[in-house]
Amino acid sequence: MDEEEKAVNRKTWLIMGIILLVLVIGAGVYYVWFQRQQMQEMSEMFALEKESLSDEYEELSLQYEGYKFSVGNDSLLTLLNTEQIKIQRLQEELRTVKITNARRINELKKELETLRKIMYHYVAQIDSLNAENQQLKDENRQVTQKYRHATSQAARLSKEKEQLSERVEMASRLDAVNIQASLLTSKDKAAKKLNKAAKLVLSFIISKNITAPTGEQTIYVRLLKPDDDILVKPNSGYFRFENKEIMYSMKRTIEYDGEEQGVVMYWDIEEYLSPGNYRADIFAAGNLIGRKTFMLE
Repeated sequence: MDEEEKAVNRKTWLIMGIILLVLVIGAGVYYVWFQRQQMQEMSEMFALEKESLSDEYEELSLQYEGYKFSVGNDSLLTLLNTEQIKIQRLQEELRTVKITNARRINELKKELETLRKIMYHYVAQIDSLNAENQQLKDENRQVTQKYRHATSQAARLSKEKEQLSERVEMASRLDAVNIQASLLTSKDKAAKKLNKAAKLVLSFIISKNITAPTGEQTIYVRLLKPDDDILVKPNSGYFRFENKEIMYSMKRTIEYDGEEQGVVMYWDIEEYLSPGNYRADIFAAGNLIGRKTFMLE
């Protein structure tokens, strides 16, 4: 009788163990399912939040575009352009950020609020300027109508991501200005005549551009003679421009930080140079950023 009771007890414990195991497995399956449901709901929520934030950036960009019509002050117009370019850059970043990156999305949301406050500040300046001149007030009313019309049209335009990318890319290109060419003697003194010169000096300024990539930038220069032949040295190389490999006369690598920066480059005159019109083409990051034609006599 004792053996039978023991067998019954073992069987009872076994059944209870199986039931408990089933309950544990069921609870685990339910927990995994519940977690997946929560993750899916959060992903959908983040996706909606990202889409809504993108629409807000687009609307703010259009507002900046519209207010530019009512600005008669060049300095203020430059500031508006700068802020609008920043909006477009953040729009592009928002397009590529993952929906799971909640921290960066929240940062972009804060950036949006900051840009709105900046816009309100500019709007106040615009209103103040318009209040000083009645004629500007009349022009502002006309421009406001144009703005509303432009906003209405812009709202119907396709929000093509490729067009936005192209605009951001164009805004980030470097620009070489104040390009000057001069001659130096072997003693580094100014040479008035080509036959007395030992060096050709090319100087220019890389303009300020807060949207351009910072860090090392390689500047390439092509010097073209009056017959359009390029000046090269034995160690001259090639660089890529418009899907082609072309030769350069000289190059220099600079550390660009987005601020205005002066660049000076030297060409040692070791060949015969005939008098006439020469040309310097300046390139960076695969773009033609400056061109200067100058006379050597």
